[in-house]
Parts: sequence; C-alpha cells; structure tokens
Amino acid sequence: MRWLSPWAWLLYLPLILVIVWAYSNKGKRQAALQFSYLGLLKSIRPGVRAQFSFLPNLLKFMALGCAIMALARPQMANSKVNKSVEGIDVMIVFDVSDSMEIEDMQPDNRITAAKSVIHKFIKGRVSDRIGLIIFAAESYTRCPLTLDYDVLLQSLDTITTDNIKQGTAIGVALANGVARLKDSTAKSRVMVLLTDGESNSGTIDPETATEIAKGYGIKIYTIGVGVDGQAQLPVYMKDAFGNKIKTYQPIHSTVNMDLLNYVAKETGGKAFRATDTDALRKVFNEIDKLEKTKIQTNQYVRYNELFPSWLKLAVIFYFLQLVLNLTLLRRVP
Repeated sequence: MRWLSPWAWLLYLPLILVIVWAYSNKGKRQAALQFSYLGLLKSIRPGVRAQFSFLPNLLKFMALGCAIMALARPQMANSKVNKSVEGIDVMIVFDVSDSMEIEDMQPDNRITAAKSVIHKFIKGRVSDRIGLIIFAAESYTRCPLTLDYDVLLQSLDTITTDNIKQGTAIGVALANGVARLKDSTAKSRVMVLLTDGESNSGTIDPETATEIAKGYGIKIYTIGVGVDGQAQLPVYMKDAFGNKIKTYQPIHSTVNMDLLNYVAKETGGKAFRATDTDALRKVFNEIDKLEKTKIQTNQYVRYNELFPSWLKLAVIFYFLQLVLNLTLLRRVP
C-alpha cells in the first residue's frame, strides 16, 4: 500500500476542528421560544427527528473523510517476479568398494562420512537435476537424474558395500556417468567422482572414459578420500551361535591422485584430496560454489488505484444524509 498524494491528509485537521467545534457548541444555542413552565414539555417524548438529528452531520463528516482519503490516492502494489533458471545436471559417482569401510573418518568410516557430506550437498541445491551412480568392480545407476531430492536422498542413505562385486572400476563408472549425461540439455553437465582407491578392474580404462567425457563437454570433479598407507579393514564373521563378530584385517589403502588429477584437468574440472570429514565437507562446499545454478530475477510492480472505492463511499454517505433530510428528518413548517 502506498499514498500517491499524502499531503491530502492535512485536510483532516480542519475537518477535526469543525467536528470538535460543532459538538462543543451543541446544546448552547438560545431557544427560539421561552416557556415559563417546562413540566408539560418534559412529558412529551421526542420524535424521530429529535432522536436521529445527529445522523445528517455524521454522514456529512464521513463523506468528507472518505473524500479526503480518495484525494490521497491510495494504491495497492501488485508485484510479479519472473525467474529464469539455468539448471545444472550433476551425476555423483560414488565408490562403494569394501575399503570405504575403513574407520579413519568420522562419525564411523569413510562411506558414512561421504554419505553425510553428499546428503548436505544435495539438500543445498536448487533446480538442479542430480543423479547417483555407485561402483566397485561393477557400476550401477542407483538413481537417474532427478529433481525429486527426497527419493535421491533415500537412495543415498541406504547404500552399503554389500551385494556388489569388489574392486575399483573407475573407468566403467565414468563411462556410466557419461551415458547418463550425454543426452542432457542442461547448460552445464558435471560429474563428481569420489573414490578411495586405484582403478584395478573394469572393461574400460579411466583414460578412455575421460576422453569420452571430454568429447561430450562433461566436466569432472574428482575427490580422493581417506589416508594413504596401512589401515585396518573391518570384517564381519559369525560365531558358532550365529552372532555377528567384528574383526579387522590389515589392508594397504592408496589413492591414485595422479589419475584423479589427470581426469579433472582433461575435462576442465578440479581434483581434491580429503583425508578427514572436515576436509571432505570443504571440498563439497567448494564444488557447490564452483557449480552454482544461475537464477535471473526480474520484478515488475503494478499499482492498482483504490481511490474509486473511497470516492463511492463519500458519494453514498452524502446522498444518505440528503435522503434523511428529505424524508424522516425533514423539517415541517
């Protein structure tokens, strides 16, 4: 709401003064006829005109008040916002080999830390289609590109290292990601590869998959997770009573950062190293800043005039007082 002519409010000052003067002088006027005895007059009940004699003046004041309101030109703003969104298609390629169970990241292990950070990354996106691919020695599309983040997050939260052939087929995983992104019409197509090992299996080598992604203009961000060196891999066994027992076996964990740097550089992306959960969180924060959805907002404001309604009220009140004066409250000679 805005007032195009707020100076009109000043006209209320003389109106208020007139109202105060009129009612302060009510009853002080000299009687036209003098009576020596008022007993008889007191027994006479006042007529309709006497009971409602205040109405004409009240309606006049209301008419003037509404007229001043109309003169102030009240206007109601009607805003319209047009948004032009350039969405990004993001395919997360997630290593779920058994080495992701190594307990060198909080809160539990590498896979739990990665799922937590990816979860927050997805929740922070707007108007981007996001998909999820998991891989070990094989690669599967866990969730195709979608805007239904609830379904995507549910799929992410239920990922385990079970029921998948063990190994690390980075080339196959990247090729799977390319297959999901190559027909995308998004202005920016991105893969985020998260792994904690070296490529040691698969029918497509990472270099070939990188060249394919480069040919389609797909940018790849690579993340090496975990600490290099000797580690303890949790192994679950059952005792004679069927109870699950957790033991550990030694394993040598190594991230091939040379390969990850090559993949990122060739496709125009960037390679990162994350040895703890805080570092992994910072990596995804940086990727989030690098790959922002472009939203262009145009706002249009249209003002609707409200003075006609106030002017109509002023006219109605004025004619009401005329009708009253000419009918019920009409003076009879």
